[in-house]
Amino acid sequence: MSYNNCRLLNKERTIEDKRKKKLVVKNVYKIFGSHPKKAIKLLEQGINKDEIFNKTGMTIGVKNASFEIKEGEIFVIMGLSGSGKSTLVRLLNRLIEPTAGEIFIDDTNITNLSDKELIDIRRKKISMVFQSFALMPHMNIIDNVSFGLELSGVNKDERYDKARKALAQVGLAQHEMSYPDELSGGMQQRVGLARALANDPDILLMDEAFSALDPLIRTEMQDELLTLQSEEQRTIVFISHDLDEAIRIGDRIAIMQNGEISQIGTPEDIINNPANDYVKSFFKGVDVTSVLSASHIAKKVRSTIINKDGTGIKAALQYLSDFDDDFAYFVEKNGTYIGLLTLDSLKEQKRLGGTIKDAIIDEQPINENLQISEFISDIASHSYPTAIVNDNGKYKGTISKSGLLKIFDEGVDYE
Repeated sequence: MSYNNCRLLNKERTIEDKRKKKLVVKNVYKIFGSHPKKAIKLLEQGINKDEIFNKTGMTIGVKNASFEIKEGEIFVIMGLSGSGKSTLVRLLNRLIEPTAGEIFIDDTNITNLSDKELIDIRRKKISMVFQSFALMPHMNIIDNVSFGLELSGVNKDERYDKARKALAQVGLAQHEMSYPDELSGGMQQRVGLARALANDPDILLMDEAFSALDPLIRTEMQDELLTLQSEEQRTIVFISHDLDEAIRIGDRIAIMQNGEISQIGTPEDIINNPANDYVKSFFKGVDVTSVLSASHIAKKVRSTIINKDGTGIKAALQYLSDFDDDFAYFVEKNGTYIGLLTLDSLKEQKRLGGTIKDAIIDEQPINENLQISEFISDIASHSYPTAIVNDNGKYKGTISKSGLLKIFDEGVDYE
């Protein structure tokens, strides 16, 4: 990458650092039980959640959470089952009422809003995507996507216009008259995302939205989300138990344990300076059996690493380690191809004190419109599968020597 491009990237990151605060959480608690103030006092005395439950029967959902999320940021909340991550995300739009503390969207303290004011915020400012698709089987896709707008009293023409725009954003413009059972799982989740986008929210809350999908479809949905976010700069709060997903899409990650936030930082920050052994277990393989699922060790089709704040050499090496790969393709959030990163080039730059940009290997990508005869020699000369890009430089996949031979031997399309 050229010096001028490096300067542009640094300038973009400086601008990002000055983005306004979109969502602010101050000293938020959620206690499930009949005497929450008593539980808070016990917490303040240093008694842990298990002791409090044994003494009072009350459950600590979230303990003294405080953080800020900037406009246009993808903020990932991670934790094991029961850590409080799903409770926390539901506090952000008051699907669950906080026991104590304050939550601000822009400059509005939503903890003080009336029911009517809160409904207005949910309709105009914030939407949610769940793990289950929650599509209504008797409605076609455009009616599913526009259903929330219908409940808000939006007339049919306007809500259909907004629904069609949202469906186009997720690549389903041709399926508006289909029914949910006619779509694949990945397509159904795209419908769920379109439904959340239909009211053009500033903030998207996503509770393990992709975890029910198989690994390849999940990666496609991550790419789709990154593209949408780069184009529209929505603020996204994403709940996940998947380490690779968090590293790949998150600008910052919050790690939760027992209802409490253990650490917040970029992937690189947390890998370099884990706050405790619990955080290390996510990022350094301590007790990985309790953190990672089979999907983490399953091979995916060619790893990609996204260029964003917090993506440094250590984060890239961690990502390659998780996928047992010795190379990956470096792309911008909007999918633009940057270059090839290899295990050797990353380790060398780590030794030299360089940056991830210094580790890029400049292998020329191939335009997707070229005929096979025009790039056979290029494929043969490359040590790694060659990146394929479209006319706008967007990464579309790879072709390897073995893949090319498969075309010749079997006469099938290569993907």
